[in-house]
Amino acid sequence: MNKLFLTLAIMLTVAFSANAQYKKDGTPDMRYSQNKQTYGNSYSNPSSSYGTNSDIRYQNGYIKDNGTYVEPHYKTNTNNTNLDNFSTKDNYNPYNGNSGSRAKDYSNYAYNYGSGQQIHTGSRGGQYYINSIGNKTYVPKRNGW
Repeated sequence: MNKLFLTLAIMLTVAFSANAQYKKDGTPDMRYSQNKQTYGNSYSNPSSSYGTNSDIRYQNGYIKDNGTYVEPHYKTNTNNTNLDNFSTKDNYNPYNGNSGSRAKDYSNYAYNYGSGQQIHTGSRGGQYYINSIGNKTYVPKRNGW
């Protein structure tokens, strides 16, 4: 009975200690000496092949037309592509710790946005559809057919 309890205790300790060395976002927790030995004194997220735009600005908080308050935040400046935006898939926002989830321009996943809607292209190249209340909803760029 004691051997079974000891074996179970060791297995649980190993399982929990392995998970405890990483943060929720999957990056190593640098408070652990093993991670410091492995990664040195700092760790940086691997960048995507495009990386994020270093041309950023601070956006003050504001109230949207529907009354929703948007908290102040950092954002990348406009540059005619979403490949290097914080919100784009595989990119990382160092200011809030979030990874992007929006489809990259011209990727197969861009076609999941505005499915079944007529997509328009604006004068500056942005693509959008008109939603059910008459507003423009911008989508990742896609190739025309």
